Amino acid sequence: MDLRIFTEPQQGASYDTLLRVARTAEELGAFSAFFRSDHYLKMGGVSGLPGPTDAWITLAGLARDTSTIRLGTLMTAATFRLPGVLAIQVAQVDAMSGGRVEFGLGAGWYEEEHTAYGIPFPKEKFGRLEEQLEIITGLWSTGLGETFDFAGTYYQLSESPALPKPAQAKIPVLVGGKGPTRTPALAARFADEFNLPFVSVAESEAQFGRVRTAVERADRRADDLVYSNALVACVGRDDAEVARRAAVLGREVDELKANGLAGTPDEVVEKIGRYAAVGSERIYLQMLDLDDLDHLELIASRIAPQLG
Repeated sequence: MDLRIFTEPQQGASYDTLLRVARTAEELGAFSAFFRSDHYLKMGGVSGLPGPTDAWITLAGLARDTSTIRLGTLMTAATFRLPGVLAIQVAQVDAMSGGRVEFGLGAGWYEEEHTAYGIPFPKEKFGRLEEQLEIITGLWSTGLGETFDFAGTYYQLSESPALPKPAQAKIPVLVGGKGPTRTPALAARFADEFNLPFVSVAESEAQFGRVRTAVERADRRADDLVYSNALVACVGRDDAEVARRAAVLGREVDELKANGLAGTPDEVVEKIGRYAAVGSERIYLQMLDLDDLDHLELIASRIAPQLG
């Protein structure tokens, strides 16, 4: 089981805070990647101070301020950026990092943040997402000296030089979500990894099955994709430490145990094993208290060694 760190900076985090978390994760050696959300507005009863940070500006900084850990988004919002511009941004950050970027792209869903910052919130989001994936992967895969054209419902490109190219021969693309039909089909076309955020073991088993079926129908091997989950983490050496961490998050321990990875290291390892049994190969640990670096150390020392 591959463990990764997943952060939600819109809840309140500066670049320096994110850098401390990324560097700590890198130094501990137990986490293969540092991911962040792509949001411009806080959620729930937090101040959100000092205010939002942009996902790809953050990752550009981390590309230069870290050296080995992989970097990515769960998920970049397709509503925030034009696909040609986004292809340039991601390729540039990949080059800046020496080829450590992974690219998660989602349709965008949080209407209030669009209203707050004057970003259009289109009704037809899924169709735009599909075209963005086709354009971005098409631009990256176009041969040097060739041009890329696209005539879609929402976007049109003509004689694009399709530059710059990423450092990697192929940037891994992540697609995710709970939709029973269109989402698996989209993953089958474009994804190297399929991610499910904050769902149960049973829901994961069902959706992974739908995706595997869609992938095979698209004449790909189902095992060509990585299947992953994102889950909130709240781990303690004992029940008292679990309760203390839950209180900082403003959450109940029983709720966190039901819906995330909460409890002692042995309890969390057991639950991760249940996700692994239904096909999950990678866990994104949603870390909500970014000042609690001891939490990372505990997971690295007491959970990661048990997962092999």
